Amino acid sequence: RPPRAGAFRVRKAFMRGAPLPRRFYARGALPISVRHCPQENEINWKVEVEKLDYHYYLPIFFDGLRDKEEPYFFFARRGILDMVSHGSDRVVAVLPQLIIFIKNALNTRDPDVVQTTLKILQTMVLLLLLLLLFLLLLLLLLLFLLLLLLL
Repeated sequence: RPPRAGAFRVRKAFMRGAPLPRRFYARGALPISVRHCPQENEINWKVEVEKLDYHYYLPIFFDGLRDKEEPYFFFARRGILDMVSHGSDRVVAVLPQLIIFIKNALNTRDPDVVQTTLKILQTMVLLLLLLLLFLLLLLLLLLFLLLLLLL
């Protein structure tokens, strides 16, 4: 019988080191705090999400996906979802920076981390497709109005 390959074994090497949100939150560099609510906690943003630098903050939150300790895992998950929902058009420009952090989160092979990462990717794709559909409908509307003006 051949030895086990260990394809589903959790890789602790990819979880080593302090993820960026842990370090940034400890020194007060993240503009967030926890708002405790009855059903589910929320992030209290100290700055409007639309005014944040996505090239700076979104990779930080994606690096936090591999951290399973609360509140950092919560910060990463909710921070990404809030940023993507408020500025889905700005996320496309940041995607090349996010690849390494997504890869690291998936390479941990930890079921909770992989599941959360895939759910966030699914949400991002859905929101980007909705944005693309909206822009396509807007373009069709403009073409229709242009046609009416020409006739």
